[in-house]
Amino acid sequence: MKKIGIISDTHSCWDKNIVKYFKSCDEIWHAGDIGNLEITDKLAEIAKIRCVYGNIDDYKIRQEFPKEQLINYKNLKIYMTHIGGKPYNYNNYCKKKLKEIKPDIFICGHSHICKIMYDKNLKLLYINPGSSGYFGFHKIRTIVRLEMHSKSFKNIEVIELGLRGKST
Repeated sequence: MKKIGIISDTHSCWDKNIVKYFKSCDEIWHAGDIGNLEITDKLAEIAKIRCVYGNIDDYKIRQEFPKEQLINYKNLKIYMTHIGGKPYNYNNYCKKKLKEIKPDIFICGHSHICKIMYDKNLKLLYINPGSSGYFGFHKIRTIVRLEMHSKSFKNIEVIELGLRGKST
């Protein structure tokens, strides 16, 4: 079993509570719009990181991290990118990739809206952890934790960090 922390849309903002919530994680996955490499440096002090760049990320971040990641854990396949859309309304690029890859879990960010749901058409768990950053139109800053087992994922938690615009 692996415990995974999922975060997105930090936009260069660090919340010290991230350490408290992710310190028990084996890995932390960032679904883009990192903002600056200080964020990933701080995450890497907590656990191993896997990240993708987002649309606001500069050339330094794009040199460090790819546009998309395909992660295999035992019998689970996870696909992560920044801009993906949402179940039943994925962007054309992701729709094609999801049909080709057939992941068990699809992770994306960009919308700043936390949403976790099972897509019965593509037979995958969709996870958008929302935004942990202080900027945007979201009201509550969120991150996600889950456990990955050899053939399943369990104990999915949405963690609220507080109101948008409020730093800690």
